[in-house]
Amino acid sequence: MAKDSRLILDPLTDNNPITIQVLGICSALAITAELEASIVMSISVLFVMGVGNVVISLMRNIIPSKIRIIAQLIVVATLVIIVDLVLKAFAYELSKTLSVFVGLIITNCIIMGRFEAFALGNGPWRSFLDGIGNALGYGIILVIVGFFRELLGSGTLLGIPVLGDPIEKTGLYATGYENNGFMLLSPMALIVVGIIIWVQRTRNKALIED
Repeated sequence: MAKDSRLILDPLTDNNPITIQVLGICSALAITAELEASIVMSISVLFVMGVGNVVISLMRNIIPSKIRIIAQLIVVATLVIIVDLVLKAFAYELSKTLSVFVGLIITNCIIMGRFEAFALGNGPWRSFLDGIGNALGYGIILVIVGFFRELLGSGTLLGIPVLGDPIEKTGLYATGYENNGFMLLSPMALIVVGIIIWVQRTRNKALIED
């Protein structure tokens, strides 16, 4: 039971796929300007990794080793198509915002890495936990980055103003929150991720490389 729980907990802390394994950085840079998009992408990856790991685990003894990568791509592509269709049916505007980035889940190295490193060698239950754990570790970074980028860049959270109305100039004075547009640029996502990595390594000195 303890080993099973670590499959969930480790990716959330000291084996995070983004901050420790340095995987899945592209989506962290591309879609985290809005918190809503970060949350939806996190849920999408959670579904794809959880279900995908189970499917690969169930098929691990019948997939010829020479075509295992092709089989994995077919599985993840099918799941991503399901996610894309659901988004278009129930959240069309958001699906346009995410656009190509949903499709790029297929090539997300976190997913393919867990298929290869874990699902092919373990049973369905442990593979499911591993997929959920790594997806949560990925998602929590996306949500943190999206939270700060939208809050400081637009003064909103989930599109709702939380830092006051946009700035209005009255004579020599200005009232309200002046948006920091720099936070909405992709380089700021990398800087925020870097700050998270710094905090994580400050808390756990064992993560600092010699």
